[in-house]
Amino acid sequence: MTTGTGAGATSIDDLRVAIGPADTVARGAAVARHAGLVKPPGSLGRLEDLGVQLAAVAGRCPPPVPDSPAVVVAAADHGVHAQGVTPWPQEITTRMVELFCAGRGGVNAIARTVAARVVVLDVGCASAPADHPALRSARVRAVTADLSVAPAMSRAEAARALTAGAALATELVDGGADLLVTGDMGIGNTTASACLIAAFTGRDAATVTGSGAGAAGRTLSDKAAAVGRGLERNTADPADALGVLASLGGLEHAALVGVMLAGAARRVPVLLDGVITNAAALGAVGLHPAAVDYLIASHRSPEPGAAIALAYLGLVPLLDLGLRLGEGTGGLLAVPLVQAAARILGEMATLDDLEPPAGT
Repeated sequence: MTTGTGAGATSIDDLRVAIGPADTVARGAAVARHAGLVKPPGSLGRLEDLGVQLAAVAGRCPPPVPDSPAVVVAAADHGVHAQGVTPWPQEITTRMVELFCAGRGGVNAIARTVAARVVVLDVGCASAPADHPALRSARVRAVTADLSVAPAMSRAEAARALTAGAALATELVDGGADLLVTGDMGIGNTTASACLIAAFTGRDAATVTGSGAGAAGRTLSDKAAAVGRGLERNTADPADALGVLASLGGLEHAALVGVMLAGAARRVPVLLDGVITNAAALGAVGLHPAAVDYLIASHRSPEPGAAIALAYLGLVPLLDLGLRLGEGTGGLLAVPLVQAAARILGEMATLDDLEPPAGT
């Protein structure tokens, strides 16, 4: 285990200064190159859009093929658990983190399929997980406050979690990672996600609240009620993204915001997963609008807030498989699509190649 992740990390202001918009010249070159490849125009559908985005992110066409993906699973617990918002005990968060580190989670199985590295970041599990080489510890606090009755955390705590995520993402990029995948673990975190999505998009509690990890009946109604109380209590302006994160989010949300901002600052594409990472993306784009240029929506989660968040961000998901596990599983499944989109631009023949050789 590495401890102290985030110590001396780049500040939020430094991250924001380092982020620029995607390269419009490279974007235009990718559009033009697609028009000259040996295929009918638009016949590769969303893969063409994705390749254009990758060129704009990299600042060159064709873009490099990302062959060293890494997934960051940010983990933390939530005080709103006390409101009966989930049928799962809070202890599951730490146990799942330990299973991820042992290579036995869903995220690990899919990561092995696409040759991705898995790193887990504990920013606030109720109980500290056992030491492991795959674990990074940057514990800001053990469990957030109950967001339905008080701010989940202070602005300083949200900033510490954010910079911890950014520090880990920077470490991974420095180590060769060229595609970042966002994952999460935290019992109760779909409740905090619903709050964030409602606060950033202006939607009401009932519209954004879903069953999460199996909430139904009384549990689901208690969950929607807790989201509603959190929104009524919240005084942070939607334009104050850090304030909204501190008031209504989770420590893992804040850490994922840091991962996304660091990816954008280093011009590395970032794959979103499900509703938790979608909610975090709203915070990242709230802190710097250009960050959206570097985000790729991997899949459409059945959680109602996920579609609302992606529509607000203007992102169209690549896959629709009914996934709702989290952990980064959906993001990892989209890795081959990202790689294929880059390869198409770099390796596919052009219409000029169809011309017969001179003199024949």
